[in-house]
Amino acid sequence: RCFLLTGWAQSSGRWKGLPRLELRLLAQNNCSCESSGGRFALPFLRQVRAIDFTKAFDAEELRAVSISREQEYQAFLARSRSLADQLLIAPANSPLQYPLQGVEVQPLRSILVPGLSLQEASVQEIYQVNLIASLGTWDVAGEVTGVTLTGEGQSDLTLASPILDKLNRQLQLVTYSSRSYQANTADTVRFSTKGHEVAFTILIRHPPNPRLYPPSSLPQGAQYNISALVTVATKTFLRYDRLRALIASIRRFYPTVTIVIADDSDKPERISDPHVEHYFMPFGKGWFAGRNLAVSQVTTKYVLWVDDDFVFTARTRLEKLVDVLERTPLDLVGGAVREISGYATTYRQLLSVEPGAPGFGNCLRQKQGFHHELAGFPNCVVTDGVVNFFLARTDKVRQVGFDPRLNRVAHLEFFLDGLGSLRVGSCSDVVVDHASKVKLPWTSKDPGAELYARYRYPGSLDQSQVAKHRLLFFKHRLQCMTAE
Repeated sequence: RCFLLTGWAQSSGRWKGLPRLELRLLAQNNCSCESSGGRFALPFLRQVRAIDFTKAFDAEELRAVSISREQEYQAFLARSRSLADQLLIAPANSPLQYPLQGVEVQPLRSILVPGLSLQEASVQEIYQVNLIASLGTWDVAGEVTGVTLTGEGQSDLTLASPILDKLNRQLQLVTYSSRSYQANTADTVRFSTKGHEVAFTILIRHPPNPRLYPPSSLPQGAQYNISALVTVATKTFLRYDRLRALIASIRRFYPTVTIVIADDSDKPERISDPHVEHYFMPFGKGWFAGRNLAVSQVTTKYVLWVDDDFVFTARTRLEKLVDVLERTPLDLVGGAVREISGYATTYRQLLSVEPGAPGFGNCLRQKQGFHHELAGFPNCVVTDGVVNFFLARTDKVRQVGFDPRLNRVAHLEFFLDGLGSLRVGSCSDVVVDHASKVKLPWTSKDPGAELYARYRYPGSLDQSQVAKHRLLFFKHRLQCMTAE
């Protein structure tokens, strides 16, 4: 549940009768997290679990960390915000025509500014307009006879003429030059005439530099060349029997696809396979550190992430996942993981962050679901987080990265890091099997499995859980989260 209503918003007659959702939008930022009522989880009843990240600190440390976090947050805003983020309201019935968006210039370069004109209904002796910039200067690419220019090469340019048509022709030749080197910012410029003023932004940035991969697919109508397009990546720790079973299952369907393994076992074993790249790490280096290492060695357009205890079957059709990424703007698409019981999970998660009161931090909301179906792909949807079996654009995964401070229990944190930049989908009909974790009572004990379990499944009070909560509190400026 989220508490965003203030007493003012509830009692003010101005907002009387508005639904709760609209009142939440009008209220001041003041989110909080609360679990659903009741001590017992009832079947088929939605349960909400709340985690208070502030509990990872004692009172004195929390005060100090909160102050430090706020300082870092303000520095982050200073680095990441630009004038392009400023709210601009278009005036009503302005005679000024100007570009609302789409004007862009490279740092220290010049452009013609499109769309400037004066639409004046009344006749005037002199038609005059003025342009003011803060990060650049104005000039003209050519002069129109009958137009007076004042301030060429400066940040304040005035154009005047007794003939409106000539003034508008001169406005078509106005140039803007970036004079302050900033790799990614914006200049909010002012455009005015008698009694009217408007503002619009000119983006100042380098154009995106593409990272392209040579085409590797077969002619249209044939299957994709998976070995040329996809690298399988996994992180292993102690479970070499499961790892070898995974590799054997992959080879049944994709004999030559490259498999990259990051391994932080204490006594590493060699894997013999001509298409396997096996990288060793210090013992217990960690889950996300291993994912970073594995992904860093991928040279193909796509990377398929799998756990080391998965098993490929005839339903593990990587061609479907490749097709989704080839034909949509998605960056990552997950499949489904089937347990020994026959149940398959996609772990589709919706993530959102609600603003909190100043100094307290925001609230993370997590719940199962998806945004909408993916057009043209049955059984596929658009969501925010998926199960730990996904195909992704290699460059996008590297861009988001895996925080190596999360060394044991982490998954959704990757999608939280990518929220807002990583476009995620999920297809339930591409399925990989999960090796059974069910331990039959008459089978012999496996010391390696027991050691793995102690590292992999720490208790709620384990230091790795506390460390994760402390990290989320500071890194993402969160005070708490709820999960449904």
